[in-house]
Amino acid sequence: MRDAVRGFGVLTRRELLALTGGAAAALSLPSFPACAAGTRRHGMSIFGELKYVPDFAHFDYVNPNAPKGGSFSQIGPTAAYNASFYTFDTLNGFILKGNAAQGLALLFDTLMKRAYDEPDAIYGLAAESVEISEDGNSLTFHMREGARFHDGTPLTAEDAAFSFNLLKEKGHPLISQNLREMASAEAKDAATLVIALTGKQTRDLPLFIAGTLPIFSRAFYTEHDFAEASLTPPLGSGPYRVGNFRAGRAITYERVEDYWGQDLPVNRGQWNFGEIRFEYFRDRTAQFEAFKAGGYLFREEFTSKTWATEYEFPAVKDGRVKLLTLPDDTPSGAQGWFLNTRRSKFQDIRVREAMGLAFDFGWTNKNLFYDLYKRTESYFENSPMKAEGAPSAEELALLEPWRGEVPEAVFGPAVTPPASDGSGQDRQLLRRAAALLDEAGWTVQDGKRRNAEGETLSVEFLDNDPMVERIVAPLAKNLRLLGIDARSRTIDTSQYQLRRDNYDFDVVMQRYPLSLTPGVEARSYWSSDFAKIPGGRNLSGISNPAVDALIEKVIAAPTREEQIVAARALDRVLRAGHYWIPQWHKNVHNLAFWDKFAWPETKPKYQRGVVATWWSKDAEPGPAGKED
Repeated sequence: MRDAVRGFGVLTRRELLALTGGAAAALSLPSFPACAAGTRRHGMSIFGELKYVPDFAHFDYVNPNAPKGGSFSQIGPTAAYNASFYTFDTLNGFILKGNAAQGLALLFDTLMKRAYDEPDAIYGLAAESVEISEDGNSLTFHMREGARFHDGTPLTAEDAAFSFNLLKEKGHPLISQNLREMASAEAKDAATLVIALTGKQTRDLPLFIAGTLPIFSRAFYTEHDFAEASLTPPLGSGPYRVGNFRAGRAITYERVEDYWGQDLPVNRGQWNFGEIRFEYFRDRTAQFEAFKAGGYLFREEFTSKTWATEYEFPAVKDGRVKLLTLPDDTPSGAQGWFLNTRRSKFQDIRVREAMGLAFDFGWTNKNLFYDLYKRTESYFENSPMKAEGAPSAEELALLEPWRGEVPEAVFGPAVTPPASDGSGQDRQLLRRAAALLDEAGWTVQDGKRRNAEGETLSVEFLDNDPMVERIVAPLAKNLRLLGIDARSRTIDTSQYQLRRDNYDFDVVMQRYPLSLTPGVEARSYWSSDFAKIPGGRNLSGISNPAVDALIEKVIAAPTREEQIVAARALDRVLRAGHYWIPQWHKNVHNLAFWDKFAWPETKPKYQRGVVATWWSKDAEPGPAGKED
């Protein structure tokens, strides 16, 4: 079964998206490398750590002499704010309308670029340096000479200011909400961009603006309506441009041979393929069969059954297709079935807890997943921010003000899904679930759980992938044993996206990816402000003052150690709220690909490295013909 990358656009702050805003503690100067205000800096990070010196040649995880050329093709996780898994009908991935094509981030440069062997550092791309005011509320970016769009026109501070203001006014809600705390973006001249912040912004808002927001051509979006979904290829400045495409079928990005930024330290040894293609299939079986036939070249496998049983076809046996498992050192995040508390039947915590007790992960992992997964317990799984055992004194200091307003379980051992007996129908856990439902007023009448008004307790698991039904079926069976009218419903992608955007569901499956330095994306996942915003990511509709306060503690923590403490406290409150039925995770990438690729010896610690650092064996050798 799919494990991690799934659903409503998976890019986070560490890649391109999903950061949102609201009132928070002001940015403080110590959050950046210590130096006098007004000093130009070649990079930024949340807590000030920078691995690379100002004159670094390239990132350590690339082959600076990698050859250019050849082709890379894949299907895979969605890569835009509003993309669906199976189709696309727009080339604008930065608004709510339409299903955006994968790979659109390849078209656009940003002010700075992430280093994936550091937790959150970014270094100059379109901007060669940045100055930060003493109070942290003003950032002055000095644009790099020679930056240009694909039509040869200069990329200037005016374009950047235009882009950020446009995204604040008309961008996807997950962008525009974040930019509420950007007071203004103004071009002092063509080479100087000044970003003014309100003083209420979160510490990582400057990194979001500088490291993830695309820079559009002002001239292009003066002639074209940014707010409309469109299949007109946008004018970019990045390493690739849109090539051939068929809406809903495939899209190819062509490498820009004279890309202005290809020799910059942040790009050297990257973006090596002559073309990158994304293939779309309506059916997962068709996806896999196309790969076996060489219809596309690379696949990350997210289905445990497929990985365990179906990679023995002839091309694997004779070595034409390679299998590779890479470590994943990033937080696994929170994956589960999320219960929509906007609906009255899920507002009672006892109902939510009872539903979680019906999921027999032990049976599911053995019989459906080939024991390839671990049970997810935490919203911060596979990271130091996961709460374990009883709260520390430091955690209690943050939690005590909320005693009496949060479940008492918050102050004991971290709430963890109980281990089942693996039978598929753990009688002890089901008895506990039945007792909770009785206490909540949902009693069994004529074999169905009904409340005092005679309403039946029904639960619909909504998805757009038929393969989910095999996972939901054992859980739904146990829920029906409890008297709950449980069923799985699969609908087409467009309907599914619309219903998610409008929170028209009982239960949906989602993964919340988190970075090593959690930031404002936590608000979009769990804060009250985002419980009602259409197209948002607070799928459970969590609206809890303690959660809101602890999110701000996480975001505003002055040191990494204090952030870890705050995250663990937040984790305890979220887990005690039983807003989800936690699922599973693994800390590896399972990759399959035709034997046409090579890659550096060193993998970036916090990313796969595919597609950015790999290259084609069919490409011409670089200047040195080998890695430095």
